[in-house]
Amino acid sequence: MMDNVSALPLLTLSGITHTLEQRIILFLLSLLWYLVILLGNVVVVCIIIMDKSLHEPMYIFLCNLCINGLYGTVGFYPKFLLDLLSSPVISYAECLLQGFVIHSSTCSDLSILAIMAYDRYVAICRPLVYHSIMTKQRISAFLFFSWFIPLFCMFMNTASILGVPLCGSHINKIYCVNWMVVQLACTTPKANYVIAYFNILFYFLHAVFIFLTYMCLIRSCLSSQEKRGKFMQTCVPHLISLITFIAAILLDLLYMRFGSTDLPQDLQNFMAIEILVIPPVMNPFIYGFRLTKIRNRILSLFHTTRKDVKCQEQTFHITG
Repeated sequence: MMDNVSALPLLTLSGITHTLEQRIILFLLSLLWYLVILLGNVVVVCIIIMDKSLHEPMYIFLCNLCINGLYGTVGFYPKFLLDLLSSPVISYAECLLQGFVIHSSTCSDLSILAIMAYDRYVAICRPLVYHSIMTKQRISAFLFFSWFIPLFCMFMNTASILGVPLCGSHINKIYCVNWMVVQLACTTPKANYVIAYFNILFYFLHAVFIFLTYMCLIRSCLSSQEKRGKFMQTCVPHLISLITFIAAILLDLLYMRFGSTDLPQDLQNFMAIEILVIPPVMNPFIYGFRLTKIRNRILSLFHTTRKDVKCQEQTFHITG
């Protein structure tokens, strides 16, 4: 069996099966979408960092959510754009690195969303003790673990397949994930199975925690008009982000594990990249338009810019 082991250093991402014309169109659309992701997330991050009035737990968590969106998409879009213009191949080491970045970003997203759900629960259901619970030390600890644990879990997952001999070189996806590499392995890496299912269970408990938190929130809001107002203002954007994220990750995870290869390749590709296309755009724009402080800050920036341009035009007209 070991005689059939492929010693090739490159893996083929066989999800890209388009013609040259289709690839060029996809390249332009993907580049435009990536620029929108960069612009939206960078604007929200910069506004929150520069405006001291936004240095509150909810906005700090949102800032980290946008930073994580930038981190996750940088693991996909540059390589995908390059693949559209050239041969879609990737080295074994680059494949593991790409899988690590995308997996850890996805898990970190869920961790931050869980923290944001807890923050909204304390703010709405226990407002009198909010500041004593959400202290700077506790916020720092929450953020540290929301980044460290996903990175550690995915590092262990990736390390468990490092150096595993492969009997194939074709990955039926447009980017690398660890599960696809495991399917190419000549022998089943048992350590990876244990770690992978532990991670799935661990982050499934995150989803259960978020669900229970929102059950408590909804029950509390039903008895108070004021709480309903706070819920609609601050929880609805979070809930939209959460539903979008969980739907996207479940769609990809369930299809990757149990799906049929008889589906059209374009549909398979969409199911694979939905987690990297929709949430990174929705998060900054939904929060930017829904949260009053961020929306007002963005509008004030545009108003200031327009005012400066008008002043420059008037000055040019006078001097001219």
